[in-house]
Amino acid sequence: MGAFVNAMVLHYTAKENRLQYIFVNDNFLHQMNLQYLQHDTYTDIITFDLSEKGSTLIDSEIYISTDRVFENASLLKVPYMDELFRVIIHGALHLCGFKDKTTAQQMQMRALESEWLEKYLTSQKDKHTFI
Repeated sequence: MGAFVNAMVLHYTAKENRLQYIFVNDNFLHQMNLQYLQHDTYTDIITFDLSEKGSTLIDSEIYISTDRVFENASLLKVPYMDELFRVIIHGALHLCGFKDKTTAQQMQMRALESEWLEKYLTSQKDKHTFI
């Protein structure tokens, strides 16, 4: 997944990237949400762009609540790993400049998540096809 996401970010930004994914629980991410974003809500992901201004490298920390991912996968009736991959892609898309504040932005983000998730899942199936 790492090489795939790095290639996706390179596709949109033409920048090399170092994406660090940190997997945490709900309480940890909730505290981060309060401390850094002043949001008193649970979330599945928080993305921090740590890049130096004008840098040719995207440097980031992406925190993912595995509790939220598990619950969202159950609610959406999708496999846990598919939901986890979607969230990983979501965080990387933020680093590419895509937002999800407005309804239109959310629709675009969901479409991109679906597009890239399908590409990833297809690439994995192709790797396991034997002739």
